Amino acid sequence: MDKNMTLEKRIAAELYCYQGKMSVFLDDLQGHTVEVGADEEFETASTIKAFLLAALYLQVQRGKADLAEEITYEQSQFVDGSGMLRALGVGAKLKVKDTATMMIICSDNIATNMIIDYLGLDIINACIRELGFAHTVLHNPLHFDRYRQLGTTTPRDYAALFVRIAKGELVSREASAEMLSILRQQHYNTMLTHDFPQYYLDCEETGAPELIWVASKSGSMNACRNDGGIVHTPYGEYVIVLMNKDFHDIIEYNEHPAMVYGARVSRMILDQVLACEGRLFLS
Repeated sequence: MDKNMTLEKRIAAELYCYQGKMSVFLDDLQGHTVEVGADEEFETASTIKAFLLAALYLQVQRGKADLAEEITYEQSQFVDGSGMLRALGVGAKLKVKDTATMMIICSDNIATNMIIDYLGLDIINACIRELGFAHTVLHNPLHFDRYRQLGTTTPRDYAALFVRIAKGELVSREASAEMLSILRQQHYNTMLTHDFPQYYLDCEETGAPELIWVASKSGSMNACRNDGGIVHTPYGEYVIVLMNKDFHDIIEYNEHPAMVYGARVSRMILDQVLACEGRLFLS
């Protein structure tokens, strides 16, 4: 095999003109990984919300949280940014599970603050550590006027979360299945699926069987553009995490260079996995 055309070298070639730093972690769930800067520390932005979901389900398993309990949106939890709860207004009541679902699928920042208050920040961080994510921390609730950082993590930690969900091993098999179902409803997966053939993703419109789906959680702040999740193919699943920092353009838009190059790398990985029938490499 030509050492100049390894997957790592092809990723590096794709990123040669990218004015930023991208770290990559890939796992085909069959014993093969590709790691590029996998232990670099990154601002989480909204990817921390996937860890909050795991902490919630751990507390539910212990009987210290209840998905059916109603919680109330309070004025202190207001924050700008993504989400829909702002439209409902202070005093809206939601079940814990519905709040957590909003936190993930439309990255609702108010819902996230509701979950942080419901569980408690120290409890969340203890759960994250107990679940084995040693390099992931939630620093504070979401209040952009007070805090410049939300959380920190590494591509390795974030990939491990999705690997364990894919294997049914995060908290429990039942909890993993519920978390997977929520993550599959994600509204924001522009980086992971932007360059995928739409035919495979739009089976509702084409009438074709659902061959490819993604369960993911992205996150963007001034300093980072992150995405990660499980990609399902006819040959099985793989986990992909892409994290970006040290770019010059802090404005958020779909054609941001981090998004464009992330989408290219994601499509390259999809093509590799399909060509190798579910693996990163031919055995």
